[in-house]
Amino acid sequence: MTAATSSPWGKSAAAQPGVQTRALAAKVLAAVIGKGRSLKAELGAALPKLDDSRDRALLEAICFAALRRRVVYDQALRQWLQKPLGARDGDLRALLMAGFAQLDVLQLPAHAALSATVEAARALGRERQAGMVNALLRRAQREGFAEARAEDAWPQWLLAQVRHDWPEQAMEIIAQSLQPAPMWLRVNRQQHSREAYLGLLAEAGIEAIAEPLSADAVRLPVAVPVSSLPGFAQGAVSVQDLSAQQVADALQAPLGARVLDACAAPGGKSAHLLERDPSLQLLALDVDARRLQRIRETFARTGVGAQAQVLAVDATDTAAWWDGNPFDAVLLDAPCSATGIIRRQPDVLLHRRAEDIVALAALQSRLLDALWAVLRPGGVLLYSTCSILRQENGQQVMDFLARTPDAQVQALPAVFGHEVAGNRQRLPGEQGGDGFFYARLVKVAV
Repeated sequence: MTAATSSPWGKSAAAQPGVQTRALAAKVLAAVIGKGRSLKAELGAALPKLDDSRDRALLEAICFAALRRRVVYDQALRQWLQKPLGARDGDLRALLMAGFAQLDVLQLPAHAALSATVEAARALGRERQAGMVNALLRRAQREGFAEARAEDAWPQWLLAQVRHDWPEQAMEIIAQSLQPAPMWLRVNRQQHSREAYLGLLAEAGIEAIAEPLSADAVRLPVAVPVSSLPGFAQGAVSVQDLSAQQVADALQAPLGARVLDACAAPGGKSAHLLERDPSLQLLALDVDARRLQRIRETFARTGVGAQAQVLAVDATDTAAWWDGNPFDAVLLDAPCSATGIIRRQPDVLLHRRAEDIVALAALQSRLLDALWAVLRPGGVLLYSTCSILRQENGQQVMDFLARTPDAQVQALPAVFGHEVAGNRQRLPGEQGGDGFFYARLVKVAV
């Protein structure tokens, strides 16, 4: 049997470059759109199937572009198809959206995009529909797409909530959330100063800008594969958004402090704290045991955390993990709606439900109450989320203060975003960062 015929994608797919990438994109999109699966999880499973980093980057780009323009492409399919696609045609719909994204957003050479996408239809067992795929992609190439309103991609309940919470900024939030996010790097100061690392990037021909809002942050105007970043494999730098990096700035843990990161996976914020101060006595918790491996991998790559503890526990069940020795600082980067990072997780608009916010707010409340008990008098708890909804943020903190006499908000400066009763909220795209909320709470004597 030849290499071509032994391919899991079939003879023609194996013979033509890019077919597997398009077929995988269709599978990912069909799972996300039709089955409610997580984009991050589906990409995590699909990317290792591609050996070439360029193919992996293309797979990600196709999926993100198709999801961001999903409403536009659905509208085109309704207009161009005489008979709507059926419930069993999820993979076909997804492949068409992947093809549209290549022509529309990614602006790939039309011949290569069409040819590989049509072959991907055959690789997916859609031989009979290959002609239709070709015809629809050629029509898209000729006619382009009628634009839809950005807000049409949002569920009505979430649209109403954003307009209620941020009436003056709502339209900009909606528009920014459908834009690609820039690539942000965090320089590991245990290995290089930011200035020294900028020099290494310049030597590698990678344009980069130092961000004055946070001491370790570097923004790349043009994203690059992590494999091309000098010293990435050795932990010299990590990929982390500006807003997430500012968590360490807001916490301001004292040198050598005993610190708890209560919802730590995948470990980026813990690693950042340890890069800034290796003498920290850090305990990292996460309720998902499978995600603990990500924390350990992050620590190993960055060369920090040799003395840190990592436990798979429910942070609210303090009796199961706390030794009674109070912490100087607690980081609670709480589970949330992720409405501030839609530009990085566009499937949030597909999957989030109004009832999710009620459940998440209840969990956040339980976490705040439980973790406050393990904080020493005079200690600081930083409550952060990647949400833009006041129910999870400002209102959550107000409710906590109302039932917690020894809690006070310590005001944060304007570099963290909009002022919300002493707390701070960055909205998506502001200063190039993700939407993020920060509340610095101090335990005082009563």
